[in-house]
Amino acid sequence: MKLFQQLLVAPAALGLMASGANAADLNINGVSEYSSADQVTSVTQFSDVYPTDWAYQALANLVEQYGCVAGYPNGTFRGNRAMTRYEAAALLNACLDRITEVTDELRRLLKEFETELAILKGRVDGLEARVGELEATQFSTTTKLRGQADFFTGAVAYSDSDLCNKKGGNCTDDGFSFSYRYTLNLDTSFTGKDRLYTRLRTGNMNNVFTQSDSFLNDAKKGDNTIKVDKLWYSFPLGNEFKVTVGALIENYYMVETPTRYKPILKAFKLGGYGAVLGASTGQGFGVQWRQDVDPGDPAFNIALNYVADGGDGAKSTNKKGLFGKKTDGYVLSQIGYGNRKWYLSGLYSWKNAGQKGGNAANAAMGFSTPTAKDLANPLNAVGLRGYWSPEESGFIPTISAGVDFGWADADKRGNAEEVFGWMVGLNWSDAFIEGNKLGLGVGSYSSYATNIKGNDDPGDQNFAIEGYYDFRVTDNITITPAVFWVDDARGRDQIKGANKFGGLVKTTFKF
Repeated sequence: MKLFQQLLVAPAALGLMASGANAADLNINGVSEYSSADQVTSVTQFSDVYPTDWAYQALANLVEQYGCVAGYPNGTFRGNRAMTRYEAAALLNACLDRITEVTDELRRLLKEFETELAILKGRVDGLEARVGELEATQFSTTTKLRGQADFFTGAVAYSDSDLCNKKGGNCTDDGFSFSYRYTLNLDTSFTGKDRLYTRLRTGNMNNVFTQSDSFLNDAKKGDNTIKVDKLWYSFPLGNEFKVTVGALIENYYMVETPTRYKPILKAFKLGGYGAVLGASTGQGFGVQWRQDVDPGDPAFNIALNYVADGGDGAKSTNKKGLFGKKTDGYVLSQIGYGNRKWYLSGLYSWKNAGQKGGNAANAAMGFSTPTAKDLANPLNAVGLRGYWSPEESGFIPTISAGVDFGWADADKRGNAEEVFGWMVGLNWSDAFIEGNKLGLGVGSYSSYATNIKGNDDPGDQNFAIEGYYDFRVTDNITITPAVFWVDDARGRDQIKGANKFGGLVKTTFKF
């Protein structure tokens, strides 16, 4: 036995003996034989130890991780025999040797990296102080705030303003304007799977970009007063269903997004802001089902929702209310199939203007021409929406498209009975510079009438085209120059809607 080991074992043995062991219990030769055996490096070196033994894993850890178990010279461990206290002392001594070696090595490493450890400690202390400050001043433990500020500069020119003005139109070229829109989005979750969404918005836009025949997707009239613009709560039911209840919501927030095109004109929103998806903010609810599949795999989805437009759902009078006969009520349904690279969906909507035998101007949001707004009531509409994205960005763009058909039974001459709308949008990711996007959209300027009671050819067609380029200055700042052309936005027979050309620059700040 090594002298160092004997010195360690001796006091341990004395201690063990002091507790009552007698000479008959001691086998000094056996202890010497055990402690002087070669240290094993794998539990498989013991001929009498098997994986089925109940202490096999514990023994393996002592041998292979800590290296403090020796066997007998004949290659056995003798795990089933009683252990003498001297053997226990020898085992303890071997483990203490290993601990002493590790401790010395750690001391050497600590000394060698003393400077680096001091720097890291200082950084950790600084981070702890900053985390403490954030916790003390945090906005909320349940809510995340996302903000966006949009600046708009631009103007519109009419191609035939002289003729338009002679006919009583309002086609004076718009002066160069500078306006803004400011948005705060609050996302709150109480379980990690639900979402309470609140949108606060203000702005000062009240120019040509908020007029019905050149309405921007990002534009909305404002008087510098901040207000709650959207408010709804969604929560899951099981793994495949989601329920949404909104005090201020539009129907298309409760369906799968059917397009990848980001528009400038609102006419191109959602693959065509026409007969099916055109809506306004109100009170509503909906349920969505999405097939539970592996990430990236195509899935089916079904959605059904209802919205009472114009604040009717907030009224409890006999005439209106959430489900009253005079309520502007919208029912929207969707069935789709696809994934994040491609998607195809069919939609059906029913819109009631709350007017018996009148026109559906209130329920037919998304109809641009006066003729189309004289649509009979109620309205039925079907639409087809879809998109496809290439595997990699390059010359081939992401393609989004949509088409709408709407119909109603007119009870008097002059009311529109059928409407139609379409659009195609192209987006090139990483255009010219990585992170930038190029967009081009064409289609009808929302839906227009194709059949009027007593007139099968109302000549109500229109057309619009736009192009833009998103230039990302930083991760939080984007500048978007854009141009658009609208042809006969108010119908061929409506000279008040003369052709117009518009140009603008939008600067977006996200935080």
